[in-house]
Amino acid sequence: MSPSSASSRGAGRPRPAPAPESAPESGPPHRLWSRGFLLFFTARAVAVLGDAMLPVALSAGLLRHGMGAGDIGLAMASFTVCLAGFVVFGGVLSDRFDARRLMVGSDLVRMCTQALVAVLFLTGHVVLWQLCAIGAVNGVAAGLFQPGVASTVPKVARDVQGANGMIRTAESLAMLAGPALAGVLVAVASPGGVFLAHAGTYALSALCLVLLRLPRTPQGPPPAAAGGWAAAYRADLAEGWREFRSRTWMWGVIVLWMVLMITVTGPLVPLTATEIISGHDARTYGLVSSALGAGTAVGGLLALRIRPLHPLRAGALALLGYGLYPASVGAQLTPAAIAVCTAASGAAIGFWGVMWATSVQTQVPGPVRGRVHAYEVAGSLAMMPVGQALAGPAAELLGARTVLVAGGAAALAVSLSLLSVPAIRNLRRAGSRDPSGSRSASGPAAENRV
Repeated sequence: MSPSSASSRGAGRPRPAPAPESAPESGPPHRLWSRGFLLFFTARAVAVLGDAMLPVALSAGLLRHGMGAGDIGLAMASFTVCLAGFVVFGGVLSDRFDARRLMVGSDLVRMCTQALVAVLFLTGHVVLWQLCAIGAVNGVAAGLFQPGVASTVPKVARDVQGANGMIRTAESLAMLAGPALAGVLVAVASPGGVFLAHAGTYALSALCLVLLRLPRTPQGPPPAAAGGWAAAYRADLAEGWREFRSRTWMWGVIVLWMVLMITVTGPLVPLTATEIISGHDARTYGLVSSALGAGTAVGGLLALRIRPLHPLRAGALALLGYGLYPASVGAQLTPAAIAVCTAASGAAIGFWGVMWATSVQTQVPGPVRGRVHAYEVAGSLAMMPVGQALAGPAAELLGARTVLVAGGAAALAVSLSLLSVPAIRNLRRAGSRDPSGSRSASGPAAENRV
């Protein structure tokens, strides 16, 4: 893997504080499980359950049709390219219109596309370019959906870190159940049945979001008559970019994340899937993937309990273990040892994910949160398709195991680099007191924009 804020942009002029957002539908401050949060929590958990089933079904299905790691990487890259390319535009729409309705529409589109993929696999008419085209449509829909997540969490829960921890834990448990369920379904039925179930998860997610009621928030002003919607859209994009680049801690993380996408996360699924399924079977890959989900759940639970003063510093320290998964597969450890390393890797990324999401949602004010989050997501994913597409050629040139071991080393280097950047290392939790005794605002403090 934002608001219009009072950020200084080099001119040093004082800016008015952002208007307070409407109170979330969460009752007393200590109450997390409101109706609104429960519906959003369910929507996220069930959708991730389906998403967690996808890599196993897609990898096993394409391998059954004589395709390899390069084809798996291309099919996945088609989704990621369109997600990264469209999410910034989705961020503008999320800030200007009703984000919940956009999320519902996105889920309904993906329900239809995954049902179509199920038909292709069930009938045996599997063509790579068709899967890539469907993946592209899914990527556009996901780009429309994703910005709404960052703006919705603070609206349904006052305890943003607690909400992110619970959502991360639920998503991780879904990741735990999803691959194992997919492995069993592939073994006893077919990949097409998994895609049909995936379509059903999007339908349930859409239903939960339809029932969700959020407090009203001010929408963007109507476009000026002279410029119209095009000018307003460009202005919104420019404002989001200014807000994004004014936060060194944010773009610093994204630059390093691009390296991680190319070297580790991009090649991870196609190469580990190929190595484990070819060396063992789809069920083993499903169980190893479930270990990743179990570890991520542990990371989310830890984030519920641990409230560090410097969240990104703590997250980067945890992230030191992320490279254990690719390194263990590349080193040809036993399935049990790979599962243990994968669980540790999942815990690392789970804890980091909560620290990062909470920082974005609490440090960036509401009216531009969708756009800033969109730039963050686009930057995070921009290089992932490159890593996915290069996975096959790199494996042919150097060997899949060598690429995976090198990825483990690259993950370690990225974690150390995160800790070396003062703006990232020293970012303080929103609402905490700095050494001078003043309280950190729920926006970009000057020390954090460096």
